Amino acid sequence: MGQDHDGQHHHGHDHDHDHGAHAHAHGHAHGPGGHSHAPKDFGRAFAIGVGLNFAFVLAETGVGLWSGSLALLADAGHNLSDVLSLLLAWGATVLAKSAPTSRRTYGLRKATILASLANAVLLLVAVGVIVSEAIHRFSEPTSIATWPVMIVAAIGVVINTATALMFMKGHEDLNIRGAFLHMAADAAVSLAVVIGAGIIALTSLFWIDPALSLLIAAVIVIGTWSLLRDSVDLVLDAAPKGVDVEAVRAWLLAQPGVTEVHDLHIWAMSTTETALTAHVTRPQNEDGDNFLHATCEGLAAKFSIGHSTLQVEVGQAEHCRLVHAHAI
Repeated sequence: MGQDHDGQHHHGHDHDHDHGAHAHAHGHAHGPGGHSHAPKDFGRAFAIGVGLNFAFVLAETGVGLWSGSLALLADAGHNLSDVLSLLLAWGATVLAKSAPTSRRTYGLRKATILASLANAVLLLVAVGVIVSEAIHRFSEPTSIATWPVMIVAAIGVVINTATALMFMKGHEDLNIRGAFLHMAADAAVSLAVVIGAGIIALTSLFWIDPALSLLIAAVIVIGTWSLLRDSVDLVLDAAPKGVDVEAVRAWLLAQPGVTEVHDLHIWAMSTTETALTAHVTRPQNEDGDNFLHATCEGLAAKFSIGHSTLQVEVGQAEHCRLVHAHAI
């Protein structure tokens, strides 16, 4: 699946065992669902996001040092971690399009899953920085030059919101979702800095800034947890979120002539592509090729499983050594 295909390609063949007891058929399909969720070309969005945010990190660091605002410096560190995360996700979407090799037969698609996991971890590290800074400001409140802080943080709100909007439509891809969450979190943190600095300018209540920081940190953790959980699941080859394995099994069992399904595995090849392998028992298999084509196309259309490999067994299911649920 290293290349996009305009049409659909299916491969099937029948072969007999030495004893002629069973016939097997293997089907391999790149159906319409196989590429319907392929990584979109977010290269321009990534380039703009990285450029704007890196320039903003430099500006924020300079103003933070000049104004004495530790909160602004912490926000700069948070933004820098997100620039690195954007670069990581950008690289992963490029790797997802790489062609397979004789050793890496799936290409480098799995890199997209590793990148989404790294993004989640980096977000949690950024939260740790925010919480640490908030605790420090509770114990040692310091005066800051509030107006420069408000202006720079407000620019950060605009930049991060604009960048997040560029990734708004890519939530089916974990990497694009991760990039969106990073930018949305940055916008929220920058807004908290603006509000905190404004209230401090009016009231000199220095505890408001760390209190807002802790609130934003909690929001970020809540938003990041599902990304971390989904990424870990995909690293462990769990069925992708949104794919009901039992529904797939029931659908396969309902296909013409199928009496049993076993050794069913569904996993993510990347953050956007899903693969399936299964053994199906089909005693009457005279139309084997047609059955393979129709079933693989159905899996792609109904479940967005675009890389299906089926082994059809015409004999008794118990004769297969992989029939038991514990066999992998």
